[in-house]
Amino acid sequence: MKENKMAKESESIFYQSEDGNVKIEVLFRDETFWMTQKKLGELFDVQRPAITKHLKNIFQSGELVEKSVSSILEHTAEDGKKYKTTFYNLDAIIAVGYRVNSSRATKFRIWATKTLKEFIIKGFVIDDERLKQGKHFGKDYFDELLERIREIRASERRFYQKITDIYALSIDYDKSDHVTKDFFASVQNKLHWAISGKTAAEIIYTSADATKLYMGLTNWKRAPEGKILKSDVTIAKNYLNQQHIKELNRIVSAYLDLAENRAERQIPTNMEDWSVFLNQFLELSDYPILKDKGQVSALKAKIKAEQEYDKYRAIQDENYISDFDKEIKRIKGKEKE
Repeated sequence: MKENKMAKESESIFYQSEDGNVKIEVLFRDETFWMTQKKLGELFDVQRPAITKHLKNIFQSGELVEKSVSSILEHTAEDGKKYKTTFYNLDAIIAVGYRVNSSRATKFRIWATKTLKEFIIKGFVIDDERLKQGKHFGKDYFDELLERIREIRASERRFYQKITDIYALSIDYDKSDHVTKDFFASVQNKLHWAISGKTAAEIIYTSADATKLYMGLTNWKRAPEGKILKSDVTIAKNYLNQQHIKELNRIVSAYLDLAENRAERQIPTNMEDWSVFLNQFLELSDYPILKDKGQVSALKAKIKAEQEYDKYRAIQDENYISDFDKEIKRIKGKEKE
């Protein structure tokens, strides 16, 4: 058990139960939470002797090592006097919570189990209210968040994928939430609509044309000299001109700038925030906002593009000059010299 300096008032936060019946002072320091036996009793609605008994059993069973989860702090009591008191960290709090038999402890276990599940799924355990007071969370959180944002910026992901990657860093990210489903389903079309006045499907449907140069494509996987593949003709971005690409770049860059700025300033951002921010940016930039799903379905666009490709492929094969053909032509040219 280590002895520490006096707990500062600025390190105090409060835990409040869902029903609002209990509000308990908790210390946050060394990147964990600390409570006295008395506060633990209040938290789980049992007498202090019960907490003492459970802690003793926890230490005797070897579940936790007492000196690793406890610390003596000088604490100001209700009478205004300073006392040296033993505090227990979050590991001990959770261990006691799983042993105490009370209604409030049961609610705590439900919360703890749910939070642990979220941790396994998401990699972060974040309580919205705590995160709004960024100083109460580990100093590494925002540093790691910033690193992930910069990695997204540097990645080769598509424009709309970078925005959804940023969205997935939300403090309350839940892939099954309706906000997430709506955002993921609409973000690509919102971007395309903003710069072209068409959804992704509408761009493909109206642009794919076997009679046009390169079938109307401005870019494809093996461009500029390689063959156009069927997979190329069903990607809306491949039909956009340079101005459209520049505008997409600016929108995504601004979104990433916002994410990076908020992370540097340690401002937490939730799912609803990111959804609203995209619309707000488009509106402030005088881009049109997509109000529906568009007039052409993704399936209809895919069928049209692939039909046009089947016609175009014959033209492409006839005109295509491979590296082998070029080499043969070069050799024959030399023979004539």
